[in-house]
Amino acid sequence: MEIGGLHFTYVNVALFGLAVFFLMGVISFVRQGIKVGALILLALTALAFTAGALRL
Repeated sequence: MEIGGLHFTYVNVALFGLAVFFLMGVISFVRQGIKVGALILLALTALAFTAGALRL
């Protein structure tokens, strides 16, 4: 799919979706007070978002 000169595939859309899912987990962990888990999940979120962006 071509949007704004960028070629989107199912893989990078799925990776961006995974990043949003992980980000919601980070918010949930912070609300529960699990700071170490939130930092680990935030790192995974950054990796998923970067992987989705690099596949564009």
